[in-house]
Amino acid sequence: MIGRLPMGIAGLAILLYVQSGMRSFAAAGVVSALYVLGLAVIAPLVGRLIDRLGPRPLLLASALIYPTALITLIGLVEYRAPAGWVAIAALIAGSMLPPVTICMRTLFPRLLVDGELLQTAYSLDSILIESIFVAGPALIAFFVVADWRAGAVLFAAACAFIGSLLFMRSPAIRAWVQPAARTGCSLLGPLRNRPLLALFAATALYSIAFGLLEVAVTALATAQGRPAAAGVILALASVGSGIGALIFGSRSWALPIRRQYVVAQFAMAAGMFLLAPVSNLYWLAALSVFACSPMAPVLATQSVLVARLTPPAMLAESFTWASTSLLAGVSSGIAIAGWIVENYAPFWALIAGGATTLAAALLSLQGLARADVVNRRQLV
Repeated sequence: MIGRLPMGIAGLAILLYVQSGMRSFAAAGVVSALYVLGLAVIAPLVGRLIDRLGPRPLLLASALIYPTALITLIGLVEYRAPAGWVAIAALIAGSMLPPVTICMRTLFPRLLVDGELLQTAYSLDSILIESIFVAGPALIAFFVVADWRAGAVLFAAACAFIGSLLFMRSPAIRAWVQPAARTGCSLLGPLRNRPLLALFAATALYSIAFGLLEVAVTALATAQGRPAAAGVILALASVGSGIGALIFGSRSWALPIRRQYVVAQFAMAAGMFLLAPVSNLYWLAALSVFACSPMAPVLATQSVLVARLTPPAMLAESFTWASTSLLAGVSSGIAIAGWIVENYAPFWALIAGGATTLAAALLSLQGLARADVVNRRQLV
């Protein structure tokens, strides 16, 4: 939990700190975007190195470089350095975020042979992620109220350093000393696996809805003169998603995991369509708990499928490609939603979110059906 807190803190903390220090939302937006870009672009390479070298060298290196890059960023802002140097520091920090999440998701198949326990583990992992994204903004608010925005960035750096070192001391990481033998040396790695490629494409499609939802809710609340309500509504959406993961992970389901994945996406699309016509903020807050409950189960079933479709020697790299697809989708969704709410209404952004999730479900239905024919033993 400590090592993963920067996921919910660093991006927004950097945005707020750079804006206050450089007095420019444009510069702050570029710096924050480059932080996310570094995370998305370098992640597959980090995953490949974990597969080849094991997790400890990458965890140790990132535990040192990531805080150093964030502290450097603060120093550059304080001493009024050019925006380009600040952006480079953010890019380095994003690319060296400690891969605690990737290591955890790669470890689960090594530790759990039972398929139902594996599904429960990924559901709990989704709940943990949701709790981080609920707690992160609240922690940032504490530093903003204290008028110490640099403190939020320093807190993210400290969490990454301490959490990574603690995580490295866990018995499971210490036992992970011999990475699985890797066959072949293709540059594309897991991208040569067509079912996995379809899975990553579906991830990029349905994650567009996350960005669309965030901007649509913010635009609707701002238009009604209550911008603070957006944070409450989005937090309740995360709570609903966590409840969905808890219910999903605590039961055994008769459907095969590939069908659970598709059904969860159809349910997520229905939730987006349900929210679209709602303009009353109170009703939107109440319905978001229910409508967003399928989101974490979608992520949990996706993780199980990645684990089952990927050769053990490429597992960490596959999970990083899944994360990259997710980040690309969210970023695209934010950009698309900005254009929609600027020219039309938040209603259409939520409709678009339902449509992209529906398209992801149809793509998954086709792509995983092909995988079932090719490798039925892996998926039943």
